[in-house]
Amino acid sequence: MAKIDFGGVVEDVITRDEFPLSKAHDILKDEVISIIGYGVQGPAQAFNLKDNGFNVIIGQSSQYENDWNRAIQDGWIAGKDLFEIEEAVKKGTIIMLLVNDAAQKAIWPLIKKNLQKGAALYFSHGFSIVYHDQTSIIPPDDVDVIMVAPKGSGTSLRRNFLSGSGINSSFAVYQDYTKRATERCIAVGIGIGSGYLFPTTFEGEVYSDLTGERGTLMGALAGILEAQYVVLRENGHSPSEAFNETVEELTQSLIRLVDENGMDWMFANCSATAQRGALDWSPRFKEAVMPVFKDLYKNVKNGNETRRVISECGKPDYMIKLNEELAALRNSEMWKAGAAVRSLRPKETKSAISENAKGVSGRGQS
Repeated sequence: MAKIDFGGVVEDVITRDEFPLSKAHDILKDEVISIIGYGVQGPAQAFNLKDNGFNVIIGQSSQYENDWNRAIQDGWIAGKDLFEIEEAVKKGTIIMLLVNDAAQKAIWPLIKKNLQKGAALYFSHGFSIVYHDQTSIIPPDDVDVIMVAPKGSGTSLRRNFLSGSGINSSFAVYQDYTKRATERCIAVGIGIGSGYLFPTTFEGEVYSDLTGERGTLMGALAGILEAQYVVLRENGHSPSEAFNETVEELTQSLIRLVDENGMDWMFANCSATAQRGALDWSPRFKEAVMPVFKDLYKNVKNGNETRRVISECGKPDYMIKLNEELAALRNSEMWKAGAAVRSLRPKETKSAISENAKGVSGRGQS
């Protein structure tokens, strides 16, 4: 493994340089990779593996017509590389369980009954294994149990793969029956298009992942944006102005600078007024939200969050209620304003910026 300094802490990572795709091919040359579930992560990981030259089949219940038909529309052929879940598990030697966490609990008896001795049971989330007291998912002793968790949605994983950039993933081995679990795990991680892989544990992945999703990646982000928008509207600002100053400038400008070279780089390339205000108010926001994050982490670790996921997401009418919640969000004034703002973005085809272009290098540290 390569040694990388992350803010003063040296960690191990797996890069494509030391673990090239050719090595992954050699390790997985006799494997049949069964993707179970054609929802969010399933299509992305399946196509990335297939495009990289691995033997991939899909396991999807035809009772869920939308996902089954989507797989057919995407070119998978029933009876050739698209099967019911039971058949796909029987045919596979690496079983990639990529249905949602609540569904994993529901289909586990079917999965367990058809697992081959020596197969690898693969997850992209530590949820089902760590909270096995809630999911009842306890793998048999004669299989490998591995995880590769891309740090992004399935859509982002596929888009990044197609653009050549990849997406970072964590990996872990929970059970090594064949004594090949680690190499199988890393090989699949390279196969799905990971930019690099860093080791974790199933516990570490699920605690950090659930906290992140409910926190800055999704929940806290949505809440903070809405709070600022509401305050601006209450003080007489128009919807377009409130949205531009709350969301549009963040997504179209500032977060891109953070992505490019860090938070200090973004601060350095904003006005002195913006810099001073941000530096003064950042500690106040940190102090305000720290208790919320500590409470969030506690509820993740003690299983309260997973109990809610299993209870709600496993209900027969969950998708109906979810669509109602998302529709309410989409039809709120804030996000209707956002749709209007997005429609006004310039439609010209993007062109590459040459190395000699002036005015694009930004202000470095003094």
